[in-house]
Amino acid sequence: MDNEDHTVAGSIRRVLVVDDSRLQRRILVASLKKWGFEVVEAESGEAAMEICQAETPDLILSDWMMPGMNGLEFCRAFRARSSEDYAYFILLTSKSEKNEVAEGLDAGADDFLTKPVSSDELRARISAGERILRMQRELSEKNRIVSETLGELQRVYDAIDKDLIQARKIQESLVPELSKTFGSSTVSLLLKPCGHIGGDLVGMFSPGVNRIGFYSIDVSGHGITSAMMTARLGGYLSSNYFDQNVGMEKRFNRFYALRQPEEVASLLNARLIADTGIEEYFTMAYCIADLRSGVVKMVQAGHPHPLLLRKNGEMEFIGKGGVPVGLVPDIGYSQEEFTMERGDRLLLFSDGFTEARLEGGSMLEPEGLLELVGKCGSGQSGKEFLDDLYWHLTQVMSKEHGLEDDVSATLFEYQGP
Repeated sequence: MDNEDHTVAGSIRRVLVVDDSRLQRRILVASLKKWGFEVVEAESGEAAMEICQAETPDLILSDWMMPGMNGLEFCRAFRARSSEDYAYFILLTSKSEKNEVAEGLDAGADDFLTKPVSSDELRARISAGERILRMQRELSEKNRIVSETLGELQRVYDAIDKDLIQARKIQESLVPELSKTFGSSTVSLLLKPCGHIGGDLVGMFSPGVNRIGFYSIDVSGHGITSAMMTARLGGYLSSNYFDQNVGMEKRFNRFYALRQPEEVASLLNARLIADTGIEEYFTMAYCIADLRSGVVKMVQAGHPHPLLLRKNGEMEFIGKGGVPVGLVPDIGYSQEEFTMERGDRLLLFSDGFTEARLEGGSMLEPEGLLELVGKCGSGQSGKEFLDDLYWHLTQVMSKEHGLEDDVSATLFEYQGP
């Protein structure tokens, strides 16, 4: 470093010299100005504080021993300000004992110079302060950028969260009724997304007396994309607009009839395959029931095997599996037919039940579902039964991982014609 006319460029530009001795100030100011710094003087700690309130200097050189507010008190007062601007603080002192140095550091001083001050040592200490101050200001700038970025992310998140809350309301509108009676029989629904919105869909519809259709659907994946698919499927299986419902067909231009489940699965599969760019598929259990005879026809397209709960307490999983809808083009679906007696119940459910993670890390599996059903009160029915079943699930699933997948179910309770 040159000894003459060298300007220290960088973070330190403005220096405040605080000393009650005019001579000491003059000596320091002369050197600092020669090195290219802008210098401000104060003869007391009180006067120095007024200067700092107006504009924070980059570097402060302050004598320790001064009448009134001494250098240590000035340092404490300066550090106690609310200003975010940081200044490098050097105490000028004849004190060299360790406890006094520790007291100065505790007050907020960054460095010390022993009087009389050596010009070379002063320049070396200023250079050290320059490096530290530059790093501090770079860190402050990075923190500011991070803070602004986090603020922007929070605003984006809040906007997304608001949209998702509205999306959930729209999705809930796809299932306006969670329980409905058809004659003396009842269909009840359970829908519990693992997030704001989900990829499960349950529903029911009836084109006329003694004829009902009901289903349980699980779209691949999670989140917004899956939810958009469920909204689309809600239109395809609408309980209000029969002309849009692929599960129905108009006959003799007078009334609607239920299509066979295997035909419904094939129609949905063809529609999804025809839509280029859509990678989602879904599993489905779809049934139609004749309430006069108790005959149920069902197609199972990759969905978990429905559980048939007989009135006498017997339970059995039914179905032969099948391929998910929208996965393979031009595939045929087959349906099964069985008869339910008065008092029998049929439970369609998503794999959010059977694949729920338990405390030990294993999954619930179909056997665990049978245990949960057994825990539900024998007198429970409809929505009460489904709510109790879900509650029992929450009691055994891992508290650490929580609900990792959407949970849904459709319960058909047959009570005869």
